Amino acid sequence: MSQPARADYAPNIAALIAESWRRHADAVVMRYADSEDRWHDVTGAEAQARVTAVAKGLIARGVEPGQSVGLMARTRIEWSILDVAIWTVGALPVPIYDTSSSAQIDWITSDAEISLLVVETAAHAELARTVAGDSESPVRDILVIDEGALDDLRDAGVGIPDSVVEQRAALATLDSPATIIYTSGTTGRPKGVTLTHFNFVRHTYGIQDELHDVLFGEGASTVLFLTLAHSLARLVEVALLASGTVIGYCPDAKKLVPYFASFKPTLILAVPRVFEKVYNSAEQKAAAGGKVKIFRWAAKQSIDFSRALATPTGPSLALKARHAVADRLVLSKIREVLGGRARHAISGSAPLGERLGHFYNGLGLQVLEGYGLTEVTAASHVNRTRLSKIGSVGAALPGFEVRIADDGEILMRGDMLFAGYHHNAEATAEAIVDGWFHTGDIGHQDDEGYLYITGRKKEIIVTAGGKNVAPAVLEDRLRSYALISQCVVVGDGKPFIGALLTLDAEALPAWLSGKGLPAMTVAEAAAHPVVREHLEKAVARANRAVSRAESIRRWEILADDFTVDNGYLTPSLKLKRGQVLRDFADDVEALYTEGAQ
Repeated sequence: MSQPARADYAPNIAALIAESWRRHADAVVMRYADSEDRWHDVTGAEAQARVTAVAKGLIARGVEPGQSVGLMARTRIEWSILDVAIWTVGALPVPIYDTSSSAQIDWITSDAEISLLVVETAAHAELARTVAGDSESPVRDILVIDEGALDDLRDAGVGIPDSVVEQRAALATLDSPATIIYTSGTTGRPKGVTLTHFNFVRHTYGIQDELHDVLFGEGASTVLFLTLAHSLARLVEVALLASGTVIGYCPDAKKLVPYFASFKPTLILAVPRVFEKVYNSAEQKAAAGGKVKIFRWAAKQSIDFSRALATPTGPSLALKARHAVADRLVLSKIREVLGGRARHAISGSAPLGERLGHFYNGLGLQVLEGYGLTEVTAASHVNRTRLSKIGSVGAALPGFEVRIADDGEILMRGDMLFAGYHHNAEATAEAIVDGWFHTGDIGHQDDEGYLYITGRKKEIIVTAGGKNVAPAVLEDRLRSYALISQCVVVGDGKPFIGALLTLDAEALPAWLSGKGLPAMTVAEAAAHPVVREHLEKAVARANRAVSRAESIRRWEILADDFTVDNGYLTPSLKLKRGQVLRDFADDVEALYTEGAQ
């Protein structure tokens, strides 16, 4: 499809969303759950009225065009109302992770020159006030959502006429900065990525063209739980609001699966860990009921059926019959866990893995794996419903050019390339060379432009024997095992590859029960011979994907898991590899002590 003329685009993000809400004035566009988990509907007209009222309040409080306004909260309807209201007054919403420390808040508010900060809770406000108390901090005003911030803004703006809001809404152009998103920082201090209104608007048009049946299908809806401080969730938010796809907000990830059941989405938006958890929970439930063999047989039929669908002849009659039995016994129940209406899923942030991709595809949920970085407005690639290649991250979305450098690094340029790192011209010059953004990821493309990710350039391990090893291949396979929560593969400059594992405390009780073992702590399980025997088998299965020189020879279990709270995972659940390797250096060295095989 040819690219529309620039003049045919909506003039800015606020106008793009406002037009969608006009088209869906009487239709539900948002839903939110109350304290008793009952869903409440918001129509397009109601959403626009809320945004206009909050926009008036922002004007009354002195927010100027081009000003940065901080947002620190979980994924809830108030975030979207504030986001669009800030765009409506010509300002820049700057997201801050709700898990941020006072030091991180201090850095972002200072770098982005944020004077008005809207936070979710009293605890967030207390953190923010420690920052605002510094004489050098730009923060002068803190509003708390849980303490009625939006009501206060509505009250403050009562005297502002609609015409003033309309004038402000027209100020931002496609070339105006729309937001500054700070990378979650697997290494070093987060950099502020400046994205323009054109980045989002152009991207939304392209996504709507390529995923039209997903976004505009009958009753199209999804539960949004990805943190809106992350660039992918932010792009998703804009694309969904601009399409009229109904968004159900889920602030608490622990409620995600129950919300699937009550909301009944047509689209599942998630990271691989969610798909892994649903699979592992179903397997453990089957094990607890003495039906694990039936579950695993059914899972195999689903995977085989999906793989056969990609062949010229398709599934055999015998496989179709086995698949039908598997569906009746197991697969249909998993569809119900996801709400029963979902036909498509989009997975991003990390590799999903071929096995899970085929499993879900075989039960009737087409998982469209995608890829991107904040610097390219979150998503550069995604599989299409008309052609999905499991194991790839799909073809480039409209507006992107992609090439592979001689060393395998993925390079990109195009309409969604960021405007630069805020206050950091040196880093911008390092990232964009001759117009091409250097992603830092390694991969290759097939003849149809579908991209396959091998790993991160900086994470490639070079053993003492000179073998280059991409850790993601092994780590992804090991994390798919029900008992393993996290894994970090090591071996740089060492004689062989090793791994540090953590156990999934939530999955442990059901796993132990399924194996006929008594209840035990994570520490006790880590030393138990039966547990270690099964983990050894999981490692052996992962090793089948690589050569002998790349295989894990020794592994050990750490006492504690890697989490967002303890600082070893980013809010988007990516491992902070450098920090793990520094803090667990002694554990790594122990894998290579005298006598290690």
